[in-house]
Amino acid sequence: MERLLFFLLFSWATIASIAQDSLRLRLDSLLADPMFETSQVGLMVYDLTADSVLYQKNQRQMLRPASTMKLVTSITAIDRLGGDYQFRTHLCYTGIISGGKLTGDLYCIGGFDPMFNADDMNAFAESLRRLGVDTLQGRIMADLSMKESLDYGEGWCWDDKNPKLTPLSLGRNDTFVERLQEELVDKGIVLRDVTTGTGRCPARNFLVCTRFHTIDQVLRRMMKDSDNFYAESMFYQIAAASGNRPGKASDARNIVRQLIRKIGLSGNPYKIADGSGLSLYNYLSAELETLLLRYAWRHSNIYDLLSDALPIAAVDGTLKSRMKGTAAAGNVRAKTGTLTGISSLAGYCQSPDGHQLCFAIINQGVMRSALARTFQDRVCIALCSIPLSPQPPTQPSADYEQTD
Repeated sequence: MERLLFFLLFSWATIASIAQDSLRLRLDSLLADPMFETSQVGLMVYDLTADSVLYQKNQRQMLRPASTMKLVTSITAIDRLGGDYQFRTHLCYTGIISGGKLTGDLYCIGGFDPMFNADDMNAFAESLRRLGVDTLQGRIMADLSMKESLDYGEGWCWDDKNPKLTPLSLGRNDTFVERLQEELVDKGIVLRDVTTGTGRCPARNFLVCTRFHTIDQVLRRMMKDSDNFYAESMFYQIAAASGNRPGKASDARNIVRQLIRKIGLSGNPYKIADGSGLSLYNYLSAELETLLLRYAWRHSNIYDLLSDALPIAAVDGTLKSRMKGTAAAGNVRAKTGTLTGISSLAGYCQSPDGHQLCFAIINQGVMRSALARTFQDRVCIALCSIPLSPQPPTQPSADYEQTD
């Protein structure tokens, strides 16, 4: 009986090894593509169910991640800020309200909420009117002290058309105070000798209104649509978590490095420049992205938000048109990345036998991004098509024992 059980277990392990060899051979064949004669690739696949590396190739090479950098930003943000975090914008005033007249200053305190919209602006003006204010005499001030004054990220191309990274924006436009003035007038509030400016709101103030959006709302747009403005907003929320005011990109980088140390990769020469992946100064590895995905999977508070926000192959976001009609459709949840010469993909999928996997693929030096995307899709299809192990053997039945 013991010999039989040993034989069954040995046979199962052998078949499992053969199954995994089949996947490795498939990935090896994909890496034989002629495009790798003139380009680089970093690839790592991790079996989360077995907690082991399944496949790796150049996994530690320093490569530009493009928008898969948003994975690093989002995982760090959720880990540091929590799933209940809110992007807040406040309207406060100083001075006195008497006889319907506010003599003093209005302060718009920016929290770099990329989703602040016309309804929020309407709520600001309506809240002031409900306080009984029909006349404002003083200033309308923009408090931009949440972040440093840099308008763009480190290493961004000068000829890219990107919105300014201001903590007070409406529709990505740097016209917040002007739009508030228009909204106040529309509400019938008279602006008497009103001037505008920037400055930090005094500690002694009165709150008029707070508007906010939750981290999951921002994360979904940031990941599904690969929105760079949203990603930089998330990056500066990380910076603000340092306690420094104004928060600096360097503060966010330090917190990212803390997480990298936490997962055991602090000895590698990674370069963190921004939160979106637009910067040409970012340098990561497929190993780092994969192990961050593993970290997220092991912490349900991170994984649940991240998984819900990632594009789904053949379903939505930047993967809507990819992997249609394959085993990867509806299975792969991953972040895409594209810059000139760079194409990347990193995320999660499930093998046919139920193993949960995470992976990272970074193609660099590929002048035809369609070739890289085809390679990435084929890797994902292989991961979703080839079983990694047979069903484990069970204890022989009593009837079988009697015939032994």
